[in-house]
Amino acid sequence: MSVLIYMCVFVYVCVCVCVCVWQIVGNGSEQQLQKELEDVLMEPSLAGVIAAAAAKFYIVNGEFSPFVRVLFFDLTDIPVPSTADESSPESGPGTPFPDEDSVVFSQLTYLGCASVNAPRSEVEALRMMSILRGQCNLPLDVVLSVPGVSEGTVRLLDPVTSTEIANYPIYKILFCVRGHDGTTESDCFAFTESHFNSEIFRIHVFRCQIPEAVSRILYSFATAFRRSAKKAMMSSQQAPPLTPEGDLFTFTVSLEIREDDGKGTFSAVAKDKDKQSFKLRAGMDKKIVIYVQQTSNKELAIERCFGLLLSPGKNVKNSDMHLLDLESMGKSSDGKSYIITGSWHPNTPQFQAVNEETPKDKFMYMTTAVDLVITEVEEPVRFLLENRVRVCSPNDRLYWPFSKRSYTETFYLKLRQVHRPSMPNYSRSVLCTSPSACSSSTPHSPLRLPDNDEPLLSGSGDVSKECAEKILETWGDLLSKWHLNLSVRPRQLPALVRSGVPEALRGEVWQLLAGCHNNDHQVEEYRTLITKESPQDSAITRDINRTFPAHDYFKDTGGDGQDSLYKICKAYSVYDEEIGYCQGQSFLAAVLLLHMPEEQAFSVLVKIMFDYGLRDLFKQNFEDLHCKFFQLERLMQEYLPDLYSHFLNVGLEAHMYASQWFLTLFTAKFPLYMVFHIIDLLLCEGISVIFNVALALLKTSKDDLISTDFEGALKFFRVPVPKRYRSEENAKKLMELACGMKISQKKLKKHEKEYHTIKEEQEQQEAPIERYERENRRLQEANMRLEQENDDLAHELVSSKIALRKDLDNAEEKADALNKELLMTKQKLVDSEDEKRRLEEESAQLKEMCRRELDKSESEIKKNGSIIGEYKQICSQLSERLEKQQTSNRGELDKIKARVDGCEKCSVLFNKEGRVRLATGPLGAMGPEESEEKEGLKNQLREMELELAQTKLQLVEAECKIQDLEHHLGLAMNEVQAAKKTWFNRTLSSIKTVTGTQGGKENT
Repeated sequence: MSVLIYMCVFVYVCVCVCVCVWQIVGNGSEQQLQKELEDVLMEPSLAGVIAAAAAKFYIVNGEFSPFVRVLFFDLTDIPVPSTADESSPESGPGTPFPDEDSVVFSQLTYLGCASVNAPRSEVEALRMMSILRGQCNLPLDVVLSVPGVSEGTVRLLDPVTSTEIANYPIYKILFCVRGHDGTTESDCFAFTESHFNSEIFRIHVFRCQIPEAVSRILYSFATAFRRSAKKAMMSSQQAPPLTPEGDLFTFTVSLEIREDDGKGTFSAVAKDKDKQSFKLRAGMDKKIVIYVQQTSNKELAIERCFGLLLSPGKNVKNSDMHLLDLESMGKSSDGKSYIITGSWHPNTPQFQAVNEETPKDKFMYMTTAVDLVITEVEEPVRFLLENRVRVCSPNDRLYWPFSKRSYTETFYLKLRQVHRPSMPNYSRSVLCTSPSACSSSTPHSPLRLPDNDEPLLSGSGDVSKECAEKILETWGDLLSKWHLNLSVRPRQLPALVRSGVPEALRGEVWQLLAGCHNNDHQVEEYRTLITKESPQDSAITRDINRTFPAHDYFKDTGGDGQDSLYKICKAYSVYDEEIGYCQGQSFLAAVLLLHMPEEQAFSVLVKIMFDYGLRDLFKQNFEDLHCKFFQLERLMQEYLPDLYSHFLNVGLEAHMYASQWFLTLFTAKFPLYMVFHIIDLLLCEGISVIFNVALALLKTSKDDLISTDFEGALKFFRVPVPKRYRSEENAKKLMELACGMKISQKKLKKHEKEYHTIKEEQEQQEAPIERYERENRRLQEANMRLEQENDDLAHELVSSKIALRKDLDNAEEKADALNKELLMTKQKLVDSEDEKRRLEEESAQLKEMCRRELDKSESEIKKNGSIIGEYKQICSQLSERLEKQQTSNRGELDKIKARVDGCEKCSVLFNKEGRVRLATGPLGAMGPEESEEKEGLKNQLREMELELAQTKLQLVEAECKIQDLEHHLGLAMNEVQAAKKTWFNRTLSSIKTVTGTQGGKENT
């Protein structure tokens, strides 16, 4: 009896912990589930009731969706004692665990378990650890027993009686992880295990009351994984020969150390060519980069690295190795190497030895290890590298003979084939791995075993845009006719859609089918919605990375695809307050985003949710969804009676496999070629097409499903069914089969009516007390919901009043400021009017002054003109007079010359030019009369020359006066022109500018 109590307590704790995280919907409320569990605890036949409860209830994350995280409460991993074999030493969980080489850890608290989709994802594991760590209200103290060999079993024990509560074989444990240092989860660790033979994965989270024990527990897990092969590895000390029992594989492993260069990047450190030692600088952040490349034998696929370790020294112990934070892992761009990158913080106390400067010409050793999970190899494989390093000052510069080269070493991996009864397929076991001789491979870090039954990632498959020319012409003619009258669909449209819409035309055709071809108001509304806050923002952000991870457009965190998808989901959660965001919407929105911009994709999503009735599946505790399940089972009973009977026999109900199909419209797990074709049919024929596709899937898989049990059927729906339609040919056949099935709306209405009738009968058949209690609980829930809504509305009202008061105060302050500004503006207007009047007066004065100046200028011009005329007249008179004087002087001169020439005495004195000749004889020869006459002539000649000089001087003076008058005339003309073109124009322009400015101010 104590065994059953402990087991029931464990199950109840698991349920309560999960209820802390998930909201229960479906066939009952949270109180119903707790009541059922109370019934289970009182039931003597525990296994049967738990299985029934598992078949009846499923836990759904209201924040995520009711289709991805389905957690069945079963006891598959907890052996249940049967009445037929109670004496068996392995009869039940209450039996004390057998003696084995194991390490027992006490003072542990079990925080609970949860279903996970990515059991080997550290991010997912840490996220679930954080959720359970923060929200667990009912922890359970346990003792953990970790075996020392890989064939052992991890056991949970009761701390008081040491009885076994649960056990997990080592080969079922896929992944171990601990919380990061410095976080609230630093005292927690978790491991994931394969449940239901690998179709369901669960994570178990524990908290250590002694945080230092977490490292020891993980070390014990690592010991369990490596212990079975250690003796074989230590037995050989030479290079493994090629034998039929083993295969030899060669790997080259390169080590590169990078340091922070102070510019935001990490550069490879230098390595001494002669001493083969890395030159490190103290106090600098570093990164370890490992390159692993297989160079011989059949290629072994490296699944992942689960540990990058570092330790100062050489030949170090396993306990001295310390884990580095992994930053990235994966294949190189050329696919030849596997690259692992880890962060190394030198200020960590464990790495202090390699953070202190070494003496000159000396060096020290550093050991680096990388643990890899390789396909077909049971144990993890470790590659161990020992290097010389020198630590110098951070200010040292690198000079030759240093070079930035990596350290490379060749390793030989010897494997042998083994077969274990617990594992279905043959696998390989490590004989030895070493650079030259076989040595032990001892990983210290989390481990997972290979799993070849990985489900198909959402967003898988390529869809070609190529299409036959004839088909494109047919669609082109149809679209041309359709655009002439968009309110009426063309008659041949359904037949063409059943064959599939060409990929290049899907964006346009989907919008036309949904009626979103002219929806500008919703586009504007979308742009407003994305600016608002969503109450489900955290859930949307968390789910974006898990939507279509296999598609290039959505796989990059923070990329354009994820950004657009986030905005669409956020906008819809604000738009539809009743439903909000559910995880299925992200897959459907991603499909739409691949064919149209986000504004149009949002419009089509709204149409599908409202007009096509998809949002009804999420309303009223998924009442319409359960009706759809009932209709599907009735259709199976009609179309696939043998499969329907088989599902009844094994206890498999429609909600266990069809929830994801219906809520995501098959977009979550199936290849894109098939998904796009289903959306074609949905937009053309309505949501009832999901029954055609579901029946087609069941019909094509009928033979396989009939041969499976409950667990096998669930696994078959999760993995093989989506993978089967990666082939475009298989997908086409499936869609042809779905289109060929005739399911009338009348038949669906009949089954819907039958479902509601049965439900009403069930409600009427309930005992009045139970019905009243259920109704009371429902009303209490409604009351709590309404009270919460009332509180929210009251809070919103108070917030609105505060905001309105604040807005009113701001408005009043703004009004006061505007009044002040208005008064200032009025005063400015008065001043401007005064200024305008003053400027007008100045303008009138300027005009009058300009008029006077103009008249004065004109009078001066006239006066100057008369003066110039007089000057010209005087000049002409002087010229005439000068000419007359010159003419008379020439006449008189000619007369004198004639008289001189006629006189014998005078002719002797003058030459032909009229000049006086020099006396050739003595002066005394002349008589007195001649001398007097001669003197008289000389005087007369001098007078005439003097008069001639005066006349020439007067002529020159007259010419100078003429030039002076002409110069004055030119200056006067220039002044007049300048006055007309410059001063007057500037004055007028300034007057016009001032007048225009004043007019503008008056208008303002």
